[in-house]
Amino acid sequence: MKTINEATGNNFTAHQDDQLSKPVAKGRSLKNGISRRLFLGRSLAVGAGTIGAGLLGGLRTARASGALTPGDAALLRFPAALETLEADFWIQYNELAGVQDREVPGGTGNRQYTAALNVLDEDMAQYVHDNTDDEITHYQFLNGYLVSKGAAPSNLQPFRTLRGSTATGVNHAMIGRRLTNLTQLTLDTSWWTRYRDDSHNPDLDPNHVFPQAVPTLAVHQHTAIPRTDADTMDRNFLQAIANTAAFHFPTIEQGGNSLYPSLAQRATSVEVVRILISIGPTETMHFQTWADKAGNAPQLTNVIDPVTGVSVTFPDLNIGGVLFHTNRIMPEPCPFLSRSLPIVSIIRPTKTEGAAMGALRFLTNMGLFIGQSPAFFAYMTQLAQEADAATRGC
Repeated sequence: MKTINEATGNNFTAHQDDQLSKPVAKGRSLKNGISRRLFLGRSLAVGAGTIGAGLLGGLRTARASGALTPGDAALLRFPAALETLEADFWIQYNELAGVQDREVPGGTGNRQYTAALNVLDEDMAQYVHDNTDDEITHYQFLNGYLVSKGAAPSNLQPFRTLRGSTATGVNHAMIGRRLTNLTQLTLDTSWWTRYRDDSHNPDLDPNHVFPQAVPTLAVHQHTAIPRTDADTMDRNFLQAIANTAAFHFPTIEQGGNSLYPSLAQRATSVEVVRILISIGPTETMHFQTWADKAGNAPQLTNVIDPVTGVSVTFPDLNIGGVLFHTNRIMPEPCPFLSRSLPIVSIIRPTKTEGAAMGALRFLTNMGLFIGQSPAFFAYMTQLAQEADAATRGC
């Protein structure tokens, strides 16, 4: 179990989050809890919360004391929760296909899956390991900082209930103790063309539809890890799983790429601003690395998942025109703030209104939380709403 002074360390105990957390709603009945459908359809609306006050009443996070305003604490607590979730699924990737060492312990590796990812780059295992290590330190630091200021950290420990993979290489102690689901993903790969488009910006063109890089990943559900050893038997299908992971990596990182600068605009404390604008660029570094590697995904046509019957096709992106070329990994200049100004190369989107709720909606639509409890959705919704409600000078 972590102690508070270990909060910024990078050693990780797989059985629990660090000790910088407090229980939520002990003994509270969830019979009237929200469903995932309600969460997606109503409780994610930007603005006033739509979850029943009775449920949220038992999940209230403690308000900040000391040097942090409640708003500044909320601006750190929400990303701390997201980083915990991100660390959870990166740990799953690392157990199967990353470097196994004392920094990120727990797994033993899956030779076949590792080989399939290595088709994209021979250093994938090291990249997976380092990204995992980064995300663990992010949530540990954010929670550690909150505690040091007398504010409540995020706490997702009660929600470690998902089964995860049982394939060779996983940490068996973590089966049934995952926070995220990597086996039923629906990936929005429009970030690929959004960062190559020099005419549109989602902040200025919220209704513009950016084309998907891999349209078949944007429909139905796909696994990004072998669910069991059976998924490693068909080399073609296993490569499709690895390709799915390769596009999931940047899909996730581009979210943090935008979230941190969006939240930083609402912070009151100079130190909180510093934290947000210091962690955010590491997400950008992750995004560009993975965007480059995704471009190496081998072409596959109509590969069928033997369990679900869903098919996936990974096209040759270089024949799709300038918006799809795999060597265009720098953010193309685009309109920013006003079309009357010159175009400029920027992170996008970075509008701050509803940024946290938008991030939570995006992750939920992806399928990362399939199987999670109503209490989980309620807790995450509250953290997002509190972050979005934070204003300068609160």
